[in-house]
Amino acid sequence: MLANEVFRQLRFIFNWSEADIVEIFKLVDAIENEVTIQTWLHKPEHESFIKMKDVEFATFLNGFIIAQRGKREGPSPKPETLLNNNIILRKLKIALKLKDTDILDLFHSVDLRLSKHELSAFFRNPKQAQYRECQDQFLRNFLFGLKKKYRPESI
Repeated sequence: MLANEVFRQLRFIFNWSEADIVEIFKLVDAIENEVTIQTWLHKPEHESFIKMKDVEFATFLNGFIIAQRGKREGPSPKPETLLNNNIILRKLKIALKLKDTDILDLFHSVDLRLSKHELSAFFRNPKQAQYRECQDQFLRNFLFGLKKKYRPESI
């Protein structure tokens, strides 16, 4: 999935303003301004749309983890330069303190049946034989489950 699309959905789910997003970036010592954030939030067909780089989205997700869980001792984690749906799903799992059963419940809430073994395959090392790539449909359904949980009035 396009980072901008996930970013836009997360903003809606958690009802963040541009100022809130700037504060999340500050947690990982990243400076972003509200104008840049607005260009990331536009849809691709909008004239001022700018594609969010993976490293920018990874930085944001690291800030979201700190916002939700608190800062750990030591240096801030380095953002990934290349993201995929598996990494995004893992970071959201960490930020929201979700257990496997919580994620399965989110999938069930949107009528997607997934076993615990299928889910754990998303979080495995890509070099393992049991690793499974998280397709866009799974990430979309996960985000829809989050929307049902955190913004039920919007559905």
